[in-house]
Amino acid sequence: MTQPIWLRRIIGDLYTLFLFTQSDIRIALLPVTLFSVASAPLASPIQLLETTFWIWLHLLQCNVANQIKAPDEDKINKPSRPIPAGRITVEDATFLRWALVPICLAYSALYSMELMQISLTLILFTVWYNERDGDKDSLSKNFSTAVMYGISELGGTLVAGRDRTQVSPTGRIAAEVTVAVFMSTLHAQDFKDAEGDRLTGRRTFPIAYPVASRFAIGLAIPLWSILLAVMWQLNLLCGIAFIGYGCYVGARFMLYRTVQDDKLSCKYYCAWFSIHHLFPAYWYCLHGANEYPNLAFVENMLVDMFGIAA
Repeated sequence: MTQPIWLRRIIGDLYTLFLFTQSDIRIALLPVTLFSVASAPLASPIQLLETTFWIWLHLLQCNVANQIKAPDEDKINKPSRPIPAGRITVEDATFLRWALVPICLAYSALYSMELMQISLTLILFTVWYNERDGDKDSLSKNFSTAVMYGISELGGTLVAGRDRTQVSPTGRIAAEVTVAVFMSTLHAQDFKDAEGDRLTGRRTFPIAYPVASRFAIGLAIPLWSILLAVMWQLNLLCGIAFIGYGCYVGARFMLYRTVQDDKLSCKYYCAWFSIHHLFPAYWYCLHGANEYPNLAFVENMLVDMFGIAA
């Protein structure tokens, strides 16, 4: 039995929307959802669906804005995306991009004014990143992407929790640390896209400093693994496993340098990045909601390092 034309059209349009976000499921939708559920913590099973949809809707808004800007880059790096695949025109995608702005704001307002403010902040950063060329310089790109990531986590945490007006101290600290981790390791995703980035004039870290960028990511991931294991007070077995995996991922970026190797290393990086989003839940299990981690050990470590250097 053939499907009605209107039903096929709806299914096709929904699939097109999915394709706008498909490439960011591993690095954005999954880890941000895990973070929100772990940091809130999740108030009810139904709120998992609400949280996932809020995060996906705002991810869609960000991705459509980004993909209408550089369709020629996607022809090389990601030809399956809707515009290079011919599923939607740039003009129609542009209309969708701006139609999503009031939709995101209205949906967020259904929960709380605080969530709507977070949505508005994310929208403004999206404008800066895309329409104001915040992605052209590697420092600006990493900063704005990391901040948008942290804002998404705060929004998802509000949707997932019982109180839609505030985030717990543990959730705020976790989001701040995630921004720092993402800002210093984000260029792990840029190695595989270097060819397309050159065509659009982007000066990413791997393009500007091809050797230094690999050593930077090779050191940053293991160091963050150690700091995160200490901060969240992982037990010995979990700490060794997480640090060991981080060292392996970091070493891959330094030792294996073909495009295919970089694509596989990026997948391992996404897994490492997702795993640490579960640590707030680990903290709640051990310490409850009344205690929260502090970063005093980082200050002491820096003091000791400078003391040794002196």
